[in-house]
Amino acid sequence: MAIPAKIQNDLKQFQRLQQELSAVSQQRLQFDLKLRELSHTLEELKGVPDDAPIYRPIGSLLVRAQGRKEVENLLTEEKETLEVRLKAVERQENQLKERYATMQRDLSQALQDAGLVGGTAEPSG
Repeated sequence: MAIPAKIQNDLKQFQRLQQELSAVSQQRLQFDLKLRELSHTLEELKGVPDDAPIYRPIGSLLVRAQGRKEVENLLTEEKETLEVRLKAVERQENQLKERYATMQRDLSQALQDAGLVGGTAEPSG
């Protein structure tokens, strides 16, 4: 039995939504990992003496910082920026998950209505 054009189109949209959700989830995981790393670095930095030489990256170079406070300020600012970006990505991910669940239900119903899948999800075998 042929799948109606509307259902085929909906399936393509569903696949695109799956890919977008996967990409956003991956981005959230990367932000979360970077945030943990920054938090850990800031925590470790607290134990470093004020007069200890500290280097910070500028592009592909390591440059000696003016002091621990300079590096703490830079890392704190970066952490705050990352927290804002992480919250935005989490909101986007949640919206995509809601759309995904709704589209999944609608597609299942459309396939059942078209007689392309059974009404119950019983395992075969």
